[in-house]
Amino acid sequence: MAFDLTPLWISLKTTLVSTVIVFFLGIAAARWVMDLPPRTRGIMDAFFTFPMILPPTVLGFFLLLLLGNSSPLGQLLKGMGMNIIFSWTATVISGSVVAFPLMYRTARGAFEQVDRSVIDVARTLGLSRRTIFMKILLPLSLPGLMAGTVLSFSRTLGEFGATLMIAGNIPGKTQTLPIAIFFAVEGGDMQTALTLVSLIMLLSLLCMVLQGLWSCRPKVMVSRR
Repeated sequence: MAFDLTPLWISLKTTLVSTVIVFFLGIAAARWVMDLPPRTRGIMDAFFTFPMILPPTVLGFFLLLLLGNSSPLGQLLKGMGMNIIFSWTATVISGSVVAFPLMYRTARGAFEQVDRSVIDVARTLGLSRRTIFMKILLPLSLPGLMAGTVLSFSRTLGEFGATLMIAGNIPGKTQTLPIAIFFAVEGGDMQTALTLVSLIMLLSLLCMVLQGLWSCRPKVMVSRR
């Protein structure tokens, strides 16, 4: 029998979509938090990073309560003809939730590493906040942002607990690589499990190699426009 690569394609599709989502959300949240007063910044920082310290199954449970058919939001979505639980969309949501804190923390750290005197000079020259962000802050933070993107991709690729809670194990629909590995081992199919483990290790290693090659590139020059 031909080896079923469906879990691989589902994982790649889920991981790519989730990574794009957390890339933009993480950068936006990090930039917003930077402008908050110190006390408010600490509260929001704790809120955004809280999912990082929770077990994935706990996150999955809260997502199940939030999006389940018995919840107000779930009933609203159901009335609109949308059923999130046990769908591919649920795999994207779970992957995004577990990866967001990594992207957020990495983006904030990258922004804070930028020399503040450069930002102050740009403000003195009359540049707008948007111009400073697009022309100065983003280019100087790019290595850190790329590292956060790689970490988010790898984290989403290996997500298991939250995905199983809200998306289940539906072959051809929500069965990602980690879930397929778990049920292959549970069913005693060690050969399939080993093949899937090899695939996910190869993908993760490839991500780290690409990130390492990117970090070796020359530093980005700030645009003078």
